[in-house]
This record gives sequence, structure tokens and C-alpha cells, in this order.
Amino acid sequence: MSGTTFQITPEEHKHANELLNFVQSSPSPFHAVKSVIDYLLPFGFKELRLADKWSLTPGGKYVATRNGSSLIAFVIGLSSPEESGFHILGAHTDSPTFRLKPFPVIPVEGKYLKLNVETYGGPILNTWLDRPLSLAGRIVTKGKSTYTPNSMLFKSPYSLLTIPNLAIHMNRKVNEGIALNKQKDLLPLLGMLEEGINKDEVLIQLISEQLQIKTENILDFDLFLYENDRGSIIGLNQEFISCSRLDDLAMVHAGSWALAHSNRNQATSVLACFDNEEVGSTTKQGAASPFLSSVLERISLSLGKDREAYYQALSRSFMVSADMAHALHPNSAEMHDPVNRPILNGGPVIKISANMSYTSDAESTAVFQGICTDAQVPVQMFVNRSDERGGTTIGPISATHLDIPSVDVGNPLLGMHSVRELGGVKDHLAMSRAFKQLFNG
Repeated sequence: MSGTTFQITPEEHKHANELLNFVQSSPSPFHAVKSVIDYLLPFGFKELRLADKWSLTPGGKYVATRNGSSLIAFVIGLSSPEESGFHILGAHTDSPTFRLKPFPVIPVEGKYLKLNVETYGGPILNTWLDRPLSLAGRIVTKGKSTYTPNSMLFKSPYSLLTIPNLAIHMNRKVNEGIALNKQKDLLPLLGMLEEGINKDEVLIQLISEQLQIKTENILDFDLFLYENDRGSIIGLNQEFISCSRLDDLAMVHAGSWALAHSNRNQATSVLACFDNEEVGSTTKQGAASPFLSSVLERISLSLGKDREAYYQALSRSFMVSADMAHALHPNSAEMHDPVNRPILNGGPVIKISANMSYTSDAESTAVFQGICTDAQVPVQMFVNRSDERGGTTIGPISATHLDIPSVDVGNPLLGMHSVRELGGVKDHLAMSRAFKQLFNG
């Protein structure tokens, strides 16, 4: 655009659109894992099963999953792990949303059908109102035995739901601030209740028809709401990314891109994408589980090393915990630290907390600053106001399992936990390049 000075390069614009496509294909953690695998396989990655004996080779590229919603991808270094260690990037596949309860279909006045849901994580509730929404997740079906059911991905092919606001005529103080009741006000409308329809079969019938399976074979489901509209590139110079689930799929995409495009390195490069960060990580597929530590040890064991060599490898390793960071808000600048005020399109952010809700310390911060310098990208700092309690990430949780220096980073974001978040186009490619440098270094 003429008369402006802020420029977005074609490469930055292309990379941001690739992120939008990735998010659109990843409406649930289960779909996000599939999206990462689909992206990595053409680059020579091989899928591993946790139940199999692993036989790995230097330079080999592998990916393993747990629960279908967490993933660890890695490239074996050219040097032994005890000599060069692991370079690890951690992120998470889940985002705040709503999850369907069992027997979710509720009739209203014999005319409407709505769904019974419960809140997952900490969404900004009012941002979910009056939006085109859909359902996505996994469907569990009968398998060969009771202990081995099958799982199938489900994504509604069209906008299926909405959570309607109450008209201002019936809610005159809505613009003064209204508390939304999660059980009453946030149940999505599914459709009209026609005569003769069995409400308990409506949703199961929809699923069975789309997946082409018998309704009696459906045992259970993990289904979540998501905004069905694709993200957009917006702004005077097309410098902003407006999209759902940037927290934390932006970091998952950047890490996947970086791992796929990195050079063969002496250290073993690892991308760990965990589920359930938004609800505390204390699950078998969360960062508090032994998933990452067990995979790292299995890498060492498969290369013929003993447990002593594994601990040597950890001592030579480095971890980047990648989650999104808070950008300076244009309408609420007073809510930020007076000095450390990251801005959109200002580059990757190092997150720091005296209470160690982030793992960054002086040494790990210096390392990541060096990574950004080598990658030729800018770097910013984030610290909460001293009178405000901030959030936390997978970094401190992973640090309780692995004796590895770690730093918490993320790209600046506005509207974190809104159904539609806002990031910077320049930041996404910059962070991707920093992650690539982590894996190259």
C-alpha cells in the first residue's frame, strides 16, 4: 500500500497463510497430531509405535504419538546423545473450548435441540457467542477386544452449532457487563426438533453417517466445539493474523516447519507436542507425564547406550518451552509492565517470572537470545506487572521430570484465550526461523 512504511514480505505472508491452513485442519488436539504427521511424513519421517521395539539409526527421522493427541517427533543426531545431547522444543496441541458431556442432546419446549457441554480450560466466554461453530474430536468404536477399541477422527463437514446471545431488549444491562452461567447460557443450539425424531439418536446418527459406520459400533466420543470460520490475514498492511487456536497451534506449526527444514545436526532434535496444557497437564498425554522422558531414554537405549549415557545426554541438552506471550494491548497499556512491553510483529518473546511460573533464567535467556541473533530475528522480553499474577506453561512442569536447562518463549498475542486471537505476520516466520536455528545449532 502506498504511503506506508510497514512492509510484509511475500515469504512472511506465505508462511502466515500456511499457519491458517494448519489451524483449519486442526480443530481438535487429535486433528492437530494428524496434521503434524501429515506434514512431516513427506520429509522422510517414519511413524513408531510405543508398543514396538525401536531400532533407530543416526540421522533417522521418527515420530511417536500417545493417546492420538500428543506427539514427539525427532531426528537422531550425527553424534551420540551423550556427546551432543538433545535440543528440545515443547508446545501443546489443546486450546480452551467446550467439551460435550455424555448424552448431550437436550430438547427445549419440544421445538429446539441443544447440546450439553462443559468448559475446557479458560476460554473468554462471551467471544463464543453468535459464532458459527462445529464439533471435532475422536469417536471410539468397537475393536477386536474389549481392551483394544478403535478410534476415528470426526470433524463436522459444515457449521453445525451456535450459542445465541440474549437480545438486548431482554437484557438491558448487557453492555454494563453480564456474568455468563456456564450451565445455562453457554449451551449451543443444534437444530429444530422434528416430530418423530429420537433426540438420543440425532448426534450419533450424524456421526455414523459421516464416518460410514453402524451406530451400534459407536462406544463413546471425545468431541469439542471449535469456530468453523477460517482465519484471516488483516490490517492496513496485512500485518496481523486473526485466527482461532493460535495458542498454541502457532508454536506447533512453527516447530513442525523448523524440524522438517532443519539441517542434519550433531545433537538429536526433538519436537514434543503435549495435550491438556490448558487443564494442568496431569494426564498420560500431558507434559506432567513421563512421555517425553521415556522417549528420550528409549532413543538412548535404542542406540546401544546405557542409563549412565542417558543422564550424560540430559546434562548436554537444552529445552525451549514454546507457548504464546502477551502483546502490549492498544486499549489497556496500563495492564503491562512499565518497561517490558512486547508488541505484535516485534519478534519472539522470552517470558520471565521471579516466581518461576516460567523456566527462563539468566543462562537460558542468554542462550535463546543467541539463537535469535544467529537466526537474524529480533527478540523481546515479557514480565508481568508486579501486582498481577500471570499464567504458566509446560516448561516448569517438564522441568520437574527432566534435569535440562530450559527457557520459556512465545510469540506476542492479543486476545489470548478468545475464540479469535490476534498475532503478527512477521512474528510467525521469525519464530519459525529461531526454532530452525535451535535444531541446527
